[in-house]
Amino acid sequence: MLRKPRSLWSDARRRLLSSTVGLMGMAICAFLFAIAIITPIVQPLDQTLNRDTANKLQPPSWLMSQEERADAAKKSIDKARKDTPWGRFERPFGTDQLGRDIFIRVLHGAPISLTVGTFAVVLAVIFGSLLGLVSGFFGGIIDTITTWLMDILLAFPSILLAIALTAISNNRESFSYKFSQQITELPILQTIFDPPLFNAMLAVAVIEIPIFGRIARAAVLSVRNQEYIHAAEAVGVSRMRMLMRHILPNSLTPILVQMTLSVASSITSVAALGFLGLGAQPPRPEWGSMLSTAREYVGTGQWWYALFPGIAIMLTVLGFNLLGDGLRDALDPRLKH
Repeated sequence: MLRKPRSLWSDARRRLLSSTVGLMGMAICAFLFAIAIITPIVQPLDQTLNRDTANKLQPPSWLMSQEERADAAKKSIDKARKDTPWGRFERPFGTDQLGRDIFIRVLHGAPISLTVGTFAVVLAVIFGSLLGLVSGFFGGIIDTITTWLMDILLAFPSILLAIALTAISNNRESFSYKFSQQITELPILQTIFDPPLFNAMLAVAVIEIPIFGRIARAAVLSVRNQEYIHAAEAVGVSRMRMLMRHILPNSLTPILVQMTLSVASSITSVAALGFLGLGAQPPRPEWGSMLSTAREYVGTGQWWYALFPGIAIMLTVLGFNLLGDGLRDALDPRLKH
């Protein structure tokens, strides 16, 4: 009995699930997305109730002696903790300069960073891939102009271009700032974005657009001369249908791989902008802005303030990079066996 041949996608799924690197990346990303979804539901963040100035810049509770934890419990102004001594893991990441629980703030930073990084990449994929597809398929003057624009954007150091775009967009009199204010006032977005963070996301999306544009253009140029494309032309398939039904699906592999890698780089870029004060503004618990505030206290011995947001960024970038490596290997037809 003949076995039904497996498709490219079923083979890719099988190889991904058998890849140690890919499974590690999937596990880390699934863990982070679970935190991002569950945390706001289980532990809503109230900036006014999360403060305990009597216990500001306290080290992680598991590093404190029993006497120190008891003393911190006596000084606590949090009514929920007045009659309950600190447990050994009550505040496992310590507190910040306002006595806020860093563990809670790091957890609430996950939906912000993941949403911003994912949105930035989605925007870059939509606009960059469309530019690359049109450029590679139609060629001529369209290809020349589009390639020049992408080369110009790629000529600038990405973080410097993001800084310049964000600084311009954060001018309160600019159209972009007023537009971001309108967008971030939507109920579904106001818990994640503020205008500077939204502008930072758009700036990161802009610096990612030429990357996807070049990848899509290269994929189209390699697919355009295949025999099935010539066959579609011979039977009279329209150019738009050929582009969307035949060329685009066969150009998705490198775009999908780059998407996972770009989510990691976008999260890092947004965190860098937040570190420079151009991204999320306090008291929003974005990891980059937390690092920016923590740098003032690292030199005075409060190392935990910067350590745990930094670990969160590192773990997120590691997860998406591992997933991207696993996808790249899984979608490579040369590895089929």
